This record gives sequence, structure tokens and C-alpha cells, in this order.
Amino acid sequence: MPSTSTSTGAPETARWLLRGRDGRLTAYARADAGLLRWTEARPGGPHWEGPDFFEAPGLTHLTLAQGADGYVHFVGRRERPGDDGKAVVDLVHTVQYQSGRPPMDWRSLGNPHTKLVERAPHLGAPAVAVDAAGTVHVFVRDAVGSVRMRREGKGGKWEGWKDFKVRDTLDGIAALATSAGRLEVLAPAGKATLRWAQEEQGGELLRADDIPLAPAPGSGTALETAPDRLTYYAADAHGDGVLARRTDGDGAAVVPLGGTPGPGPTAAVRTPIDGHDCTVLAHRTAAGRPALAAFPTEDEGAGLWWAETGEPCLGAPALALDAHGRVVIAAIGLDGTLRLARQKAEPGLALEPWTRI
Repeated sequence: MPSTSTSTGAPETARWLLRGRDGRLTAYARADAGLLRWTEARPGGPHWEGPDFFEAPGLTHLTLAQGADGYVHFVGRRERPGDDGKAVVDLVHTVQYQSGRPPMDWRSLGNPHTKLVERAPHLGAPAVAVDAAGTVHVFVRDAVGSVRMRREGKGGKWEGWKDFKVRDTLDGIAALATSAGRLEVLAPAGKATLRWAQEEQGGELLRADDIPLAPAPGSGTALETAPDRLTYYAADAHGDGVLARRTDGDGAAVVPLGGTPGPGPTAAVRTPIDGHDCTVLAHRTAAGRPALAAFPTEDEGAGLWWAETGEPCLGAPALALDAHGRVVIAAIGLDGTLRLARQKAEPGLALEPWTRI
């Protein structure tokens, strides 16, 4: 198995630390020519297995999403040299059905630029979401700044590409299913974040009101903060820290949350802290270290304080709750190894010392 190295990095999503149906956490990273995976030996740790390496040559971007069934879906942007020496670019998909089991073979999803092939190499970074029925939806920015979608139909057959017919979107599409099964899709653009939403599970994704928040590309994350309602967190494109806004426009205000985020998405998770429903956020600072903050859910105005923690990392940190409900923050160290810290068994959000896996 190839050793980890400085070429290892976090995927292009903050949701790369996931809890399986058996309660074990699994962390994923992109490495040279493939995928790295670490898996808890038992629910709640502290021991881990891995890293396991799964070959996937040519991946330039990697993202993942977990369905309600626990299946983890991976979508990558793959770039290979063609017979004429020009780059051949497509998206690829695979799925892991159980914690610790190997993923299936990668399958190409193609490239939406099948006619104007000169545009194909300019395909952006993909995003993936899984609805309550287990239907996989893949989104990507195309060469002209539109959003394209391809989804898995009945019987595992993939439908054709759908063009959302917009322009000037940037990388960093965020997509998430609510507890009601509806999908929402958020695409950053130069002056706002474009939004599409299903009215009901399985319905068409319809253009909704834009979010008046211009995020740094790749920084946005959505979190369900009330039943069937999402909040969008992203770094301000003009360097004014993390911003928050309800996607349905309730309250309408964009709330500044401070922080000094560097490139990469904001991680978000909900958990009770001292008996209160709280949201925990994390990002990689401009100085390269993870930073953590917490506040009462949907009460961003209550104030929050960012605390840097751990060593410099590659890409964005991830957040998850372990089998005992403890917050776990994970990061990929500069040496390509997994680092993590768990919430202490005491009031507040104090963390145990970071561990190198």
C-alpha cells in the first residue's frame, strides 16, 4: 500500500468524516492515484484501522455523501491523457455499502460536454447528494458556468445530464437532503448564491430565490437547523469571515460569524451542549490551522468565539458525532496522516488532546 504523503488532502467537502450504521466513524482522503480510508475499530474508538488505499488514478477532485441507508457515495473528477495528448475529463462514481468494506468499482458518469468537446476539460468540481429514497444526484459546474445534474434512476440506470441554464457560477456547489427528503442545491456566483429546491421528495429541482451572500468559491456548507429547513454557512468572498443565512429566507438577514477562514468548506454539525441545541462550526484558518466555534442553533446573534486547535492541516477539517454523541473534529496533517480530537466528558465543548492516527 502506498504510504501517506504531503500529496494527501481532504476531499472537496467538509463531510468526509461519517458514521456508519454500525456506529463506527470513517474518515476519507484523496491521495496520489486513489482514495485513503481510516475506520474506527469499534464504535466510539479510540483505536482505528487503516489507512486502506483504493486505487483511483487521475482524480483531481473528490467529494462524498451518505444516504439514510448508510451507503457512502463517492464522486470524483478524473483527468487522463488522451491518445492525442489532450486531457480527457469525466466524472466517476462508486459506493461503499458498509463500514470497513471496500467500495465497488469506479464507474464513469461521462462529461456533459459531449458535443462541444473543447469545453470538456473545463469541467469544475462535482458535488453529490442522496435523497431519502437513496437516489444519488450529482452536480457540477460546466465550462460556461452553468450547473449540470445527473441522477441515478430506477434500477441503477443513470439519467442524462440536465442543464440548469444559468451562467457565471463558481466551484463549491453544496447539495443536501432535508429530513423531509427534499433536496436543496446552492451554487456560489459572483454576487449571490443561486438556489434550487424540491417542493417534495422526488420532485423537480426548481429555481428558488437567490441567497444574497457572495461566498468564496468552495467554502459553502448547508446544515438542517430546524425540521425541513437549512442554514447556509460560507466564507465571505471579500474576506469578512464566515456568514450564515437561512436558505428559505426566514429572517432574511445574513449574519456575520467572524473567523479567519482560508480556502475550503466550513464544517457544521448539530449537537446538545449542556442541554441546549447547538451548532458547531469548524474551518481551516488563513494560517492553516483548524478553528472551532459553537452557538445555540439558529441563534447566531447570541455570539460565538473561534478557537484555533491542533496543528496546520491540508484542506478543511471535518466534524461528526461518534457513537456516544461526542463531537469529533478531524483533519489531515501536513504529513498526510489523520489527526482527530474528541469532546471531553465534561460540560461545554472542551476537546481531548489531538491524536495522530
